Amino acid sequence: MDIITAAVTLFLIMDPLGNLPIVISALKNVEKSRRNIVLIRELILSLLIMLMFLFAGESILDFLNLRQESVSIAGGIILFLIAIKMIFPSPGGVIGVKEGEEPFLVPIAVPMIAGPSILAALLLLANQDPNRMMDWSLALIGAWLISAVILMFSGALHRMLGERGLTALERLMGMILVMIAVQMLLDGIGVYFKL
Repeated sequence: MDIITAAVTLFLIMDPLGNLPIVISALKNVEKSRRNIVLIRELILSLLIMLMFLFAGESILDFLNLRQESVSIAGGIILFLIAIKMIFPSPGGVIGVKEGEEPFLVPIAVPMIAGPSILAALLLLANQDPNRMMDWSLALIGAWLISAVILMFSGALHRMLGERGLTALERLMGMILVMIAVQMLLDGIGVYFKL
């Protein structure tokens, strides 16, 4: 696999377009003047987590005595809970923060940007060809950069769709996320029982 193919694959797994409604919903209760700052912070945290998994993911899982399917199952559960909150919103929004409070790490950095699928893909890349870590790092940074640019335009989408449009999009994405979460759970359980 070359750098371009790896970058495109990682970009598709990150799915910034699918994450737009969640990002918008998670930042809904944050002051408008702080939204971009919070989003940039979450994007940087997600990049650091992904780089950490690329270089040390296998060691971390070994140290904690966890298998890769555990990451998939846990991510599926978290994604499922977020999806349920999107379909049946509470006053604090998707992540249950009060007016003016900011999301930190969850759900924007993890599991939306640096989700179980991307972490598993990074582990796979690192294990397949450990001599090309610089290539994999460049592919990851390129995919992350394009995703970051797309997510930074979430405010423009909010203005275009309005509150009602975003509510509808959020609930639709919640339904899709339920399906993705169930698939992640099934994949993790399937791999676990094959061992």
